[in-house]
Amino acid sequence: MTRVAVVGIGMMGRNHARVYADLPEVELVAVVDADETQARKAGAQFHVPYYTDYLKMIDQEKPSAVSVVVPTSLHFPVVKDLLEAGCNVLVEKPIASTLSEGEELVKIAQQFDRVLMVGHIERFNPAIVELKRRLKDGELGRIFQIHTRRLGPFPTRVQDVGVIMDLAPHDLDIMRYLTGSEVSRVYAETKREVHTSQDDLFAGMVRFEDGTLGVLEINWLTPAKIRELYVTGERGMFRVNYITQDLRFYENADSSAGSWPTISLLRGVSEGAVIQYAIRKQEPLRVELENFIACVEGKTEIPVNGHDAIIALQLVLALMKSATQADTRRIGVR
Repeated sequence: MTRVAVVGIGMMGRNHARVYADLPEVELVAVVDADETQARKAGAQFHVPYYTDYLKMIDQEKPSAVSVVVPTSLHFPVVKDLLEAGCNVLVEKPIASTLSEGEELVKIAQQFDRVLMVGHIERFNPAIVELKRRLKDGELGRIFQIHTRRLGPFPTRVQDVGVIMDLAPHDLDIMRYLTGSEVSRVYAETKREVHTSQDDLFAGMVRFEDGTLGVLEINWLTPAKIRELYVTGERGMFRVNYITQDLRFYENADSSAGSWPTISLLRGVSEGAVIQYAIRKQEPLRVELENFIACVEGKTEIPVNGHDAIIALQLVLALMKSATQADTRRIGVR
């Protein structure tokens, strides 16, 4: 049995604990939270010891794997302590608040030969896994654009970061994952409409080295929760609904008109068949944690490693910098 613990037992942390408690050959040995009332409730719910001090928990319970689900500002000190104590760690994204902190965590994991995996959970969504397979097989042809929409109400759980740092790592990582390309430049705009201290609306663009254009819409201002991704290319468009795990393909009917190049050029794109693929639905968090445990047991390679997480953080910070430099981009039209 792999002994695991969860540090940070808020909403997402409780989900980690729930999944661990249900996984075969995994033993949830403790939960930790600075809020003793919350820690006690979670301990009672999962029938495990609770702690308010994660170092004390490590000393007494000696887990081999730990999920870190604390505010972003605490990622670095908590993960550092756990790695140095000999634990394998899954930390929720982003890996840390700064690039230097993220890079140091990667070095520490290498030094102590520990698994450091970062929770970019969308990679484990079955619809994304199937989309990646179809793109790799060339079913869309050349990719022109990836457009993501991650909209919803303000999450009261988030207090220490803005909407870009909280949500954009998901979409930036998926864009890199789907294209297999790196970003060459970025552009961003942000607004603060409701949140008193952080940006809550973001519109951004990234250009990849292979020519793909990435468009990101993210906010905490939409009453309905929307999680969608569109990939447009030569042969049509794929659409993913992250929440329902649906994958659809909208065919460009003229993409196959190889014997009519002139007419095809004049007509451009036309509406073709719409195909909805059968996807075997799975809880992404469960798949993610199963992969983490398999990495700890030496059965597989780390699917989202420190390098991937640092690039996602680098892109987030670049977008945040772009948003603050908006005044330097005024075009002066009157």
